[in-house]
Amino acid sequence: MYVTKHEIFSIIKTTMRAVNRDMELKDEHTGVNMMYDFIKDEVLVDCNRVQEACQELDKQIPLRTYVEIITIHELGHAMDREALLASLDRAVELYEAKKMVAAENRATDIPFMTLRLEELSTDIAFEKTAWANAEMLNRFFEVVDWDCFEMVRTHSLSTYEKLFEQELKCYEELMEQDAVHTFQ
Repeated sequence: MYVTKHEIFSIIKTTMRAVNRDMELKDEHTGVNMMYDFIKDEVLVDCNRVQEACQELDKQIPLRTYVEIITIHELGHAMDREALLASLDRAVELYEAKKMVAAENRATDIPFMTLRLEELSTDIAFEKTAWANAEMLNRFFEVVDWDCFEMVRTHSLSTYEKLFEQELKCYEELMEQDAVHTFQ
């Protein structure tokens, strides 16, 4: 069943008020269910994607609960805004350096893969911090059921960790190939 943008916005705004963290909210078709834009200090939601993402969980939970959990997670990022802003210069450096490698060469370029792993590692650290902050909010304000919270947190973090593991495996294979070629 499709839920309207208005209904999703209502859930998000109610959740924000419940934890005393009202923020600007925008509907953007990013392909990401919800995200915190730390530069503009606002939350972006892709109303279609948030509904699809809820359906991807191993165990189904009500959409309302999923949106509440993801909302407090994004507010957890907002609580870490200073650290996110402090990381911006390095993120720009990584972005610029990665642009210098042609797309077709990225999977076999060791310096590119090194930068990619740094980027993914940083993403995971920020995700873990946001989830820790969300846990504090949920413990204090008791917004959502803990079993549902843990299930969404585990699912969300696993997507980042799986990507990191895939990239790390590719990197290790490249390093092995490079070592073989170096010693021949």
